[in-house]
Amino acid sequence: MLTEIRIDGLGVISTATAQFHAGLTCLTGETGAGKTMVVTSLHLLSGARADAGRVRRGAARAVVEGRFTLDEVHAGARDEVDKVLESAGAQRDDDGSVIALRTVSGDGRSRAHLGGRSVPAAVLGDFTAPLLTVHGQNDQLRLQRPDQQLRALDQFAGESIATLLRKYQLARRTWLQAREELLERTARSRELALEADRLKYSLDEIDALAPEPGEDGRIVAEVRRLSDLDSLRAAATAAHDALAGPADAPGEGTGALDLLGTARARLDAAEDTALRDLAPRLGDAISVVVDLTTELSAYLSDLPSDPGALDSLLNRQAELKTLTRKYAPDIDGVLAWADDARRRLDSLDVSEEALAGLAREVDAAAEQVRETARKLTAARTKAAKKLAAAVSAELAGLAMGRAKLEVDVRPVPASAQDSAPITMGDKDFHAGSTGVDEVEFRLAAHSGAQSLPLSKSASGGELSRVMLALEVVLASSEHGTTMVFDEVDAGVGGRAAVEIGRRLARLARTHQVIVVTHLPQVAAFADTHLVVDKVDDGKGVNSGVHALTNDERVKELARMLAGLDDTETGRAHAEELLDTARAEKDAARAAAS
Repeated sequence: MLTEIRIDGLGVISTATAQFHAGLTCLTGETGAGKTMVVTSLHLLSGARADAGRVRRGAARAVVEGRFTLDEVHAGARDEVDKVLESAGAQRDDDGSVIALRTVSGDGRSRAHLGGRSVPAAVLGDFTAPLLTVHGQNDQLRLQRPDQQLRALDQFAGESIATLLRKYQLARRTWLQAREELLERTARSRELALEADRLKYSLDEIDALAPEPGEDGRIVAEVRRLSDLDSLRAAATAAHDALAGPADAPGEGTGALDLLGTARARLDAAEDTALRDLAPRLGDAISVVVDLTTELSAYLSDLPSDPGALDSLLNRQAELKTLTRKYAPDIDGVLAWADDARRRLDSLDVSEEALAGLAREVDAAAEQVRETARKLTAARTKAAKKLAAAVSAELAGLAMGRAKLEVDVRPVPASAQDSAPITMGDKDFHAGSTGVDEVEFRLAAHSGAQSLPLSKSASGGELSRVMLALEVVLASSEHGTTMVFDEVDAGVGGRAAVEIGRRLARLARTHQVIVVTHLPQVAAFADTHLVVDKVDDGKGVNSGVHALTNDERVKELARMLAGLDDTETGRAHAEELLDTARAEKDAARAAAS
């Protein structure tokens, strides 16, 4: 809900602050006082394009600041808002409210802030989209667009359409992906076949050599070892002979083992206990030397005796380098490239069997699209009748008792340039992201009149009432949002004006409704009445906004009654309007409870 707005340097408004409450708030004031600037400021908070021409003459910039609370907003809208706040790093105030701010300088540059953080203007739009709906005088034209009429119908139908639409979009995405793959394979069959041949040749080359993970690194280490083979063998042999004695002169007592054995025998034979106690330590030394001798023997046994082993390793190394030069810096990379190549090769099957199988997948996916599209059309057609009846009933209460709204749902034929038509029966239709349907609102302004599209059949006042009737019907799906109407009663008067006021008051039971109006019949239904007044001090016109007391409301309504604010008749008429509106609102609340 919008609770407060502050405006500085916008149009005729130098500085103004307005407090907003739940229910119906009406803004009134004389022509040129700046009522529309309030709506303009809300457009700016909604991320609309900044217009330097709106900056007050003599002001460096225009600033609009709005405070929003989320307590009354429905869960879906609150989740959307929370995501925007989190992604922007915006902070709530201590009371949980969020401040949005927009600045427009005289040279047209614009800045936006949300929750104390600088953000792009589009983020303000994302923030206010679930909270605020602004219907300006030009927004009636939006109702004439087919895409907006389709959106309104889907919103009215609610989850029944939303579920089918999600299924259709999933089926369409699957179909388009399979269709694109089939077209690509068919069109590029020759090119893909050449690529497949190249991949096969490369994989055959790699498989023929059958490299193992890390093999190139192991070969480098082994080649380095074999290059020093003679010196390694000589060192190991000398160490072995020093411990065990020369292999060609065994038993001559020249090895360390023989000498240690002799020493131990002498100690064991000694008469002195101290000498005999040293013998076990010599035994330990003999055990260590025996172990070393065994390991040296094993090392010498493992050394290659084949003089061609080094050449074999060098040849293998050369073979592996032919792979690392072509496919990757090392053998592990070559093996990874081969895995990727096999997967790519599997996807490049351009044989007739593979293309036929893919064509069957496309046909199956297309059938899913057709089935979900038919269900979606049927559900929309059913909902269209209910929407038309509901809006027509509302129009009857808006002094258009004989008007009838028709909601026409029909599939859109595919054009010659359609890149992905869907065949249904013997005709091709456009499979758009929202289905194969287009929706058209048609209005018969009175009984016996031919129903025509809104753009051709509705006057400005009638279009205002159609839009209001539609908003009232759709209101249940947007509980808790703020709805702003800028002169929705344009071109309306008399009994129709009273009915518009009554409908806005009813809408305000589930929404915060803010209305800029010039009709006293509408303003009389307000829960809060704000007036935008202007003062000319000789240096320029300045406008402000303030809330009216009961006595001030009577005077303002009397002014709106053809300028009768200074007459007893005007005041009496204004009081009668207020009393009638209060009685109707009380009766409506009692009936609702």
